[in-house]
Amino acid sequence: MNEGTSRTYPRRIELGDDAFELRYMAQGDGPAVAAFAEALPPHDLLFMRRDITQPRVIAAWLRGIADGSVTTLLATRNGRVCGCAAIIRDELSWSPHVGEIRLVLDPGVRGRGLGRALADECFAIALGLGIEKLVACMTVDQQAAIAVFEELGFRPEAMLSEHVRDRDGTKHDVAMLSQDVNRFLARLEAYGLNAPG
Repeated sequence: MNEGTSRTYPRRIELGDDAFELRYMAQGDGPAVAAFAEALPPHDLLFMRRDITQPRVIAAWLRGIADGSVTTLLATRNGRVCGCAAIIRDELSWSPHVGEIRLVLDPGVRGRGLGRALADECFAIALGLGIEKLVACMTVDQQAAIAVFEELGFRPEAMLSEHVRDRDGTKHDVAMLSQDVNRFLARLEAYGLNAPG
């Protein structure tokens, strides 16, 4: 389910000399997302909180899209998935107003503004879904990713010790950052910028 945003997809964005198509992930995207995941460095998979190289994880992800608990944008270039951003929410929990962003990019497209563009899209989608707070979790050594989220106004909220274990069995601390969606939009307005949408 992909309702709740005034944005229309698919749509093309240009970032420098590169052009990407942004579109919602659909039921037929499992193989393309699996190929994207297989090409990622193993440590990058920790951004997604589940091992998205596993067919059963992709199947659960697609079920989440179908039931509306997950909204995922894919970034493609030349027909190949090179980035994704997911918003996960649980409307039956005590925190139906909170969404979690999970964002990962192919290393070959990093540093071009695609991560920032996908994060901005997530704010627009979150606003449309009535989400008031966004959280992002990543291992504490992923400093570049933490910096991107801090540039968006996310602030550290918690550090979870040895919270994830990678494929090799190594445990990693996880930083949880959060951002109030309305505060983000108010900041844009204060600078005379348009809200995403």
